[in-house]
Amino acid sequence: MEIPFYAVIMAGGSGTRLWPLSRRQNPKQLLRLSGERTLYQLAVDRLDRILSPENIIVVTAGDMVSKLMEQSPNIPKHNFLVEPEGRGTAPVIGLGAFYAEYLAGGEAVIACLTADHLITDVSSFQNVLVAACEVARTGPIVTLGIEPTFPSTGYGYIQRGSPRKTSTTSAIYDVKRFKEKPNEVAAATMSTDGKHFWNSGMFVWSTRTVQSEFRKQIPDTFVVLEKLVASIGTDLQGDALSSIWPTIPKDSIDYAIMENAKDVCVIPANIGWNDVGSWLSVLNTSDSDGLGNVLLGGTHHAIDTSSTLVSASKLVATIGVENLIIIDTSDVLLVCAADRSEDVKRVVEALEDDSKLSVL
Repeated sequence: MEIPFYAVIMAGGSGTRLWPLSRRQNPKQLLRLSGERTLYQLAVDRLDRILSPENIIVVTAGDMVSKLMEQSPNIPKHNFLVEPEGRGTAPVIGLGAFYAEYLAGGEAVIACLTADHLITDVSSFQNVLVAACEVARTGPIVTLGIEPTFPSTGYGYIQRGSPRKTSTTSAIYDVKRFKEKPNEVAAATMSTDGKHFWNSGMFVWSTRTVQSEFRKQIPDTFVVLEKLVASIGTDLQGDALSSIWPTIPKDSIDYAIMENAKDVCVIPANIGWNDVGSWLSVLNTSDSDGLGNVLLGGTHHAIDTSSTLVSASKLVATIGVENLIIIDTSDVLLVCAADRSEDVKRVVEALEDDSKLSVL
C-alpha cells in the first residue's frame, strides 16, 4: 500500500519586513500582493490538483485560526493546529508530522510548506512536489532548491553533490552542505557556479524520517512532542498543547535538523519562487507600469517617477523621485528607499522597544 501524502502549511509568522501593511492582527500571509487572493489562499490553491483538503494541515497562532478557516473553508476544522506561542519551525514540523500520522492511521509523507511565499509556475511546483514525494517515500529528506537569479545575501544556499539515481525522471542531487546567508563576495560566486541553489525552506520527508531525525538530533524536543501524541484528535488536544507546548525547546528546522542530517537530497525547483521578504521584493515581482512603478492600493499620480511602490487609500502624488516605497495606512506612513526596505524590521524592533504596540 502506498504511503499517503500530506501537506503541512506553516502559517504562524508575522512578516515584520512588510510593516506597516503586515501587522500582528493582519500578518503577511493575509495580504493580497498578487491579485485578489491572499498569500495564504494562494498557498492552499497550489495544492488543488495533488491533494484533497483533508490532506492539508495548517499550523498557526490562536488569533489567526478563524481568519484562515474563513479563507480556506474546504479544509476540515480539525486540521488546523494552534501554536500557543511561537517556538520555531522545528516544533511546528514535528507536531505536523505526528498529526499527519494520526490522520493517516500510520506512516505518511509530508510536504512542509510556507503560507507567505509567491510561486508563479504552479504546474511546475506541483510536478516537483509529486516527484519529491516519490523519492521521500524511500527514506531521504528532499529539499526544494531554487536556481539563483542574482547574488542574494538574504537567502541561505544549498551546495549540491552528485546526481542521485531515483525512480523519478526529475533531476535529484545529494546535498553536500547547507550554507548560511553569505556575504556579497560569496553570494556572487555561489549564484553563478552552477553548484548551489537557494534554500526555499520547503522540503518533503516521511514521518518515520522526521521522528528518526528528531530522536537523534533534538531528543528533548522529541520527548515533549511524544507527550502530546496521546491527546491528538481528542478533546484534550487543546489543553495539552497549552500546557506542554511552552516547554518545548525553541529551534529552527534548518539549524536543528537539516544541517546535520545524513540522507538529504535536493530537487531543482524552477517554479517562479519568491519569498516576498521585503518591500523591494514586492516592487520587483509585481505588475508595474512602463517605468517600474507599482500600485497596490489608492491612486498614484506620478511625474518623472520610476521604480516606486505605492499603497494608500488616498491620492499620492510624486515628482522627480525613484526607487521609493510609500505605504500609507490609517495610522502609519512609511517612506523608505527601496534598497533599504530590509531595514523596516529595524523600525518594528524600535517600536517594540518603545512599547508602541498599537501600531504593530
